[in-house]
Amino acid sequence: MYAKYHRIYLLIVSLSCLLTACDDEYTVPEANAKLQNDCIKRSLGPNIAGLDLEFAYAMALGYDRGNIISAEVEASISGDDGTFLEHRSFHTDNGGIDVGIPVAEPSITTGNTTKITFTKDTCAATLRYYYIIPENAKGKSVSFRFSSTASTGETVSCEMGPYRITKMDMKRNIVLSDDHTCYFSIADMVAYDKTEAASKADKIDLVYLYKAISGINFNHALVAPGANAEFLQGKEAPNHNSTKIQKAYSLADRHLANLQYGVYVDDPDFEALNISDAPDYAIDLRAEYGIWVETSDKKYRAYIYINSVNNTKTMTISIKRYAI
Repeated sequence: MYAKYHRIYLLIVSLSCLLTACDDEYTVPEANAKLQNDCIKRSLGPNIAGLDLEFAYAMALGYDRGNIISAEVEASISGDDGTFLEHRSFHTDNGGIDVGIPVAEPSITTGNTTKITFTKDTCAATLRYYYIIPENAKGKSVSFRFSSTASTGETVSCEMGPYRITKMDMKRNIVLSDDHTCYFSIADMVAYDKTEAASKADKIDLVYLYKAISGINFNHALVAPGANAEFLQGKEAPNHNSTKIQKAYSLADRHLANLQYGVYVDDPDFEALNISDAPDYAIDLRAEYGIWVETSDKKYRAYIYINSVNNTKTMTISIKRYAI
């Protein structure tokens, strides 16, 4: 017991000596009361036309100096319809939930500039900005200038970018049916029935079919119209296109898989793709498989992700397509 209390006594004495050895007392740093701002990009992955770029723009002024009166974002390329700057300021509550508090009227976009005017007495705010990527930005880069103005007359700004916009196109959740829409066009990214395919014969790149064959795992298949008859299994082909098809087993693109995974197919993947020796068919396809495709005329390369298959002889796919 004596040894125990002796150790505690020595510890207390040591701490006392340490504390008395500090001559300078700690003081809380004085906050910068000037108008300040900062910005982060929240969206991830390739920047594809039709999707949005999301940012969080924060600004603050000393609480006893006045209030923020406006904020705006100027894009180097005008955003598509739906581009807006949030009129709510966001913070995260104790449960990790984003909470938005209205501080202004909804934003107004004129040309390439989106602006809000504050209606609440606010000295600090974090606003979300959603830029809808337009078609005319494909293959280009876009930059942004965020800025805010305070009642004190101070103005601050923050530059973001440039961000490269991909050349590829994307379409999700296309339903193929063995008995109906079984003809697929890479150029159109559309599934057609037999009558429609006949009127667009030169555009059909893939034929979907389902066959349960004893001793062979055939099942769900995507086959080139020009493939051997054994792979078409009696399915009528509208042309003789020899589409190159290569299976992929573990490439669940996040965009195509509806935000389930963290892998992305991007322009450089298509540019480096070489499947010249690939066959013109892919059989026994299953959910979460994928195929790389190059059209017979070599105009397009594509990655097709299989979202789901079922025993009603249907397949749901999503596609990223790159014009060579």
